Amino acid sequence: MIEESLPDGWELVHFGDVIDIISGKNQKNVESNKGQYPIYGSGGVMSKADQYLCEAGTTIIGRKGTINSPIYVNERFWNVDTAFGLSPFGVHKKLFYYYCLFYNFKKLDKSTTIPSLAKSDLLQIEFLLPPLAEQHRIVAKIEELFSELDKGVDLLKTAQQQLKVYRQSVLKYAFEGRLTNPDLPEGELPEGWGKKSVESVCELLNGFAFKSSDFLTSGIKVVKISNIGYSQFLYKDQQYLPESFLLAHSKYIINSGDLLFALTRPITNNTTKICFYPNNDLSGLLNQRVACFKDITCLPKYIFYFCMTEEFKKAIKAKFTETLQPNLSPNDLKKVLIPIPESLKLQAEVINEIEFRLSVCDKIEESLEEGLQQAEALRQSILKKAFEGKLVPQDPNDEPASVLLEKIKADRAALQPAKTTKKVK
Repeated sequence: MIEESLPDGWELVHFGDVIDIISGKNQKNVESNKGQYPIYGSGGVMSKADQYLCEAGTTIIGRKGTINSPIYVNERFWNVDTAFGLSPFGVHKKLFYYYCLFYNFKKLDKSTTIPSLAKSDLLQIEFLLPPLAEQHRIVAKIEELFSELDKGVDLLKTAQQQLKVYRQSVLKYAFEGRLTNPDLPEGELPEGWGKKSVESVCELLNGFAFKSSDFLTSGIKVVKISNIGYSQFLYKDQQYLPESFLLAHSKYIINSGDLLFALTRPITNNTTKICFYPNNDLSGLLNQRVACFKDITCLPKYIFYFCMTEEFKKAIKAKFTETLQPNLSPNDLKKVLIPIPESLKLQAEVINEIEFRLSVCDKIEESLEEGLQQAEALRQSILKKAFEGKLVPQDPNDEPASVLLEKIKADRAALQPAKTTKKVK
């Protein structure tokens, strides 16, 4: 119950008092490339339709899947069967949408698998109804504050993108030799550098296809594709093998500090899936579609950082055997050329230059992420004040919400089809 001290002129109602819920339908028979109405799911526009179910000003909320990301649609549209259309009746449409942004729909989820919402639960959500005139003032104030907030968020996100570009520039210059030789002409490698293939600086080990029927809940860790993250080892869906497998499959033993690489989907979101096996972990066994750089004659971190460059990503993308589930063969990885100085000391200098600059990026990234979190917290604070009646002043001359509620009830009743009575024989 949210009624404690209602602002003057406000009324406590339920969603069922002020909205209609339009259940979505399968789009198969209405979908058309030439359709004039967008088809919406809970995640956004999916395609076009030649018919519509919902009027402009309807808020979409997921029935299944994404249930806590309301979407306001300012045109007629068709909603699919996994999305509800919430259409306010007699309430400012944007005000209702902002309330949906404020409300935590996840607490209505009773599912054990896919998040879902029930129509009956939505109708029982409590809602503080302001006078109509105040609704307009609240919406105007929210949009004024959100506009300023959005400008700040855009600046933060732009800075994040600029950081990504800078990171790649650091890596590019590092492996061109220009971080440690700033006066080096572009296109030339420094003296003492050369291009070497992966197979010339290490042994590349490809994993073994262990049988899933041999997997246990404890024992020797199996290093799988799911464990290879973006620069970090992931303890995800972890499975194990009997200890006897260490002797039988000694060739595939992985030790602390070994460099691991995903051969299936090695690049996602333009980020390379490569990481070191944790230093504090016991030995594991390398599963299929994971590669390990063994007996490295250069500094392992040098290979690690090179695999993050656009040069490396371009080289391996040209060898992908599929597009939806790209795979890289170990032989193709072996042939990739690495610009590298002969001297381990110079390699260490390159690594130090990279890490110094990237550590600065990491600190800036943390500040930007903190700023985005603070912006989201401020957004919620604005909405909280709005629906507590504290964002704009009340006006005693406003027609109270009780009068508006009676009008809504009367208007909705008038739209209901007349009931027919059966004749008694």
